[in-house]
Amino acid sequence: MILHALEELYHRLADDPAYQVSPTGYSLQKITFKVVLHPDGRLADIVDVRDQEDGRPRSRQVQVLGNTKSPGAGLNPCFLWDNSGYMLGFKADDPKPERTRQTFEAFRDLHLGREEAIDATEYSAVCRFLESWDPGTAAEYETVREAAATGFGVFQVVGQTRFVHEHPAVRQWWQARRELDEPVGGQCLITGLHGPLARIHDKVKGVFGGQGGGGAIVGFNEPAYESYGKQKSFNAPVSQAAAFRYVTALNALLDGPRRTKHRLLLSDTTVAFWTDRPAPIEDIFLDVIAYGSEAPEKIEVQDEARRQQLQFLLEAIRQGRPGHDELAPDPDRTGVYLLGLSPNSARIAVRFFYRGSVAQLIERMHRHHADMGLVPQPPTGRWKGDPEFPSVRSLLDQTARDRKDIPPLLEGALLQAILHGTPYPQALYSTVIRRIRADRAVNYLRCCVLKGYLTRNLNKEVSMALDPDRPDPAYRLGRLFSALEKTQRDALGENLNKTIRDAFYSSASATPGSVFPRLLRTYQHHLAKLEGGHRVNRERLVQNILEPMTGFPGQLSLTDQGLFAIGYYHQTRDFYTKRTDGAERQGQGE
Repeated sequence: MILHALEELYHRLADDPAYQVSPTGYSLQKITFKVVLHPDGRLADIVDVRDQEDGRPRSRQVQVLGNTKSPGAGLNPCFLWDNSGYMLGFKADDPKPERTRQTFEAFRDLHLGREEAIDATEYSAVCRFLESWDPGTAAEYETVREAAATGFGVFQVVGQTRFVHEHPAVRQWWQARRELDEPVGGQCLITGLHGPLARIHDKVKGVFGGQGGGGAIVGFNEPAYESYGKQKSFNAPVSQAAAFRYVTALNALLDGPRRTKHRLLLSDTTVAFWTDRPAPIEDIFLDVIAYGSEAPEKIEVQDEARRQQLQFLLEAIRQGRPGHDELAPDPDRTGVYLLGLSPNSARIAVRFFYRGSVAQLIERMHRHHADMGLVPQPPTGRWKGDPEFPSVRSLLDQTARDRKDIPPLLEGALLQAILHGTPYPQALYSTVIRRIRADRAVNYLRCCVLKGYLTRNLNKEVSMALDPDRPDPAYRLGRLFSALEKTQRDALGENLNKTIRDAFYSSASATPGSVFPRLLRTYQHHLAKLEGGHRVNRERLVQNILEPMTGFPGQLSLTDQGLFAIGYYHQTRDFYTKRTDGAERQGQGE
């Protein structure tokens, strides 16, 4: 299903010049230098062709003949393009100069052997250069030591604006040539058609954390993975044409000129997003995954059209259904796809795959935010307020002190739960509980996670704001703990270095029976320091919280610890809702 969707995507991208999708037999490569020759083959110069972007050199995407070669494939020169080792017999700081010399000889022999078949003076100039070139002189050129060290190169003849591989005679020969070995034929699993099968699939690039040369999604390199006498990728037969198309389409999403709107990093998972037809949602959906309802603020000031599209998307999520044509021409029939990929040595692991319609996607996002929704606090002063729709990235951030420490596979499991409407991963809930117990920070985002899990996974109704009539002992204990902490702050001052939350939250939320009697005794001392009316109101609140309770339970389960945290958060928010900026910020428990 994944390969079929990508193969279909290729045909759409091929019709859009913005994606620079290559036809069969060609590929886009990162070119950093060019070898400029005189018509007789004498070297004119070796030129850096990188573009300057924000003051930094960037390689140019150039369509070349053939595809990326596999690492460790032996002496395997490309045709009219390659790295400096093959083209010039030189690499900066080369640990294996003899091996580099062999790659140059292989490159030279390949091109000289094809000169008779290619009637082009520019190609002959390349052959004359390769015959006379001394790799020992390459170090004299600064471009070879710098630009050529990070990318590939091509050939060009003085007076020509095109590269040699773009010469019509060269391209005609390339299109007409046939491999000497007859390819294995069979039925393609993607198209269902009979034709030559791909022995090795090309590499997928642009996966964060993957190898620079890319990794394979389909491949069999050990006998244990083979069956029925099939070797290599013939175990999963895909035609050469279909294999080229699906890899090219995926590379256009992850490593092409428009990758910023199709690719997103969540922890160690690279998420690719696309639609089966051009639609506005394709340009903005990953912004909402990354930034939630704060996405419009991240857009550049001059991009008002994109900001408006984001507002349409957020309103659609709010309502649970898309508008008429603001996000897609036909929301019920426009297909959407999300693919999660992670690097795994030389291969790429598929973490998740989602296929649905725009309407289904909006409905699932609406349900997700309804399950996790709490009443956000409006912005005050310098504080920008809570996001109405927390981003997926910010929810994952609540599970670890640093993003690199987010539990592996959690991002894929969370996105699958959101997209398919299935229960949230239990690890998300338990990890947030552990983080709260470790740093005693009960904030908006963490409580969103807890509420979502309790609502969706355990079918517990949890209100978005304070529910004073909720009878659950764990919820009331959380409210009580908040009231005791607030009394301490009112009695001793808001700027305490250490409150009862810092000292007792972990034990109070896990074993309240051994903690709360002591806290209530301390509370009486704090209460006595409050002024008359304030003291009466606080005592009335505490008594109302305790009224339906017959005692303090000895232990709270993991589920009840979540309710405890939400009760604490709700009551604290209620205390500070009408306070000044400074007091309100101090009461968030962050």
